[in-house]
Amino acid sequence: MIGIQKLGDVAEFIRDGTHGSPVRVEKGIPVLSAMNVKGGVLNFETDRFTSIDEFESFNRRLPLAAGDLLLTIVGTIGRSAVIDEVRPLVFQRSVAVVRPKHKLLNSRFLFHVTQSRNFQNQLDRAANKSSQAGVYLGKLGDVEVPIPPLEEQRRIAAILDQAETLLTQRRQALAHLDTLTQSLFLDMFGDVERNPKGHPKMSLGSLVKLKSGDFLPASKMAAAGQHPVYGGNGINGLHDSYMFEESKIVIGRVGAYCGCVHVTKPQSWITDNALYLDSVDQACDMVYLAFALTEARLNQYASQSGQPLISGSRISPVPMLVPPLSLQQTFATRIQAIEALKATHRTALAQLDALFASLQQRAFAGEL
Repeated sequence: MIGIQKLGDVAEFIRDGTHGSPVRVEKGIPVLSAMNVKGGVLNFETDRFTSIDEFESFNRRLPLAAGDLLLTIVGTIGRSAVIDEVRPLVFQRSVAVVRPKHKLLNSRFLFHVTQSRNFQNQLDRAANKSSQAGVYLGKLGDVEVPIPPLEEQRRIAAILDQAETLLTQRRQALAHLDTLTQSLFLDMFGDVERNPKGHPKMSLGSLVKLKSGDFLPASKMAAAGQHPVYGGNGINGLHDSYMFEESKIVIGRVGAYCGCVHVTKPQSWITDNALYLDSVDQACDMVYLAFALTEARLNQYASQSGQPLISGSRISPVPMLVPPLSLQQTFATRIQAIEALKATHRTALAQLDALFASLQQRAFAGEL
């Protein structure tokens, strides 16, 4: 039988980080925020430091201990981690520290509870959304959590920890494959500036024609359409008709995704938030060219007056390496093999995600 209690009733305390702005020093005590709580762990990396005096003041009010749960409560709400290692540091207000009553509540069990849909939904309802999203400590203490017997909590936490480890390994494998593609490109072709392999170098504008997509507001898209609509950040909707039968390379033209490179699916629409490559020189393979454009980091050529913006005229002079076509095609074949492997990992990851969600639901319903 699983009881339900308010978080505040099963915690020794719930406190948040410092509300002021800690005095900044060049080197000293790390100042961490909600940004440091991510992926279920606490990341200690920061470029903000404060003084010993600030730390001592913080530590008197909120002495951290192994087993404390960290929960982000301002901005991005609901990320959590358990403190495994205590170091001198100062948290800002965006992080709440929950110290469980260890005779009632296991820290790892609580961590998994905080990641459950039910807990996240309660946080969402408790959040103040009038300005920057945030959850007051009083409302956080009222959030309800399942409380099975302590031994059962440990058993459930161990099962969910194992499942989470498998998820983490899959995500790491995908991240490694992403790194592998970049390493493969640099190993086969080198960087365009140093050009260590002496490949011919041509301007982008001499290899392709750069054109802007067509205006298509969100209100004119078709939610049930069959053709993807590409903007600066890849697919952003569907439509009933398409502009191109074949795949195109698109480049984000404006805003945060300025310079991002995507390859469209066949029969797609491209909006005027992106440029696309037309009349591509036969000396270029599409897969190679897309990677070469990504390596060129086109956002560095954006205008900086107002929001970032690139145009065809701005990036036409960008130098591109043009290796022998056979070498580009060898690269493309290897990339296709890597992409197939990534697809396998993504499928497995989706299955693991579904399994993990099912385990969570059964665990907190007393059915695991």
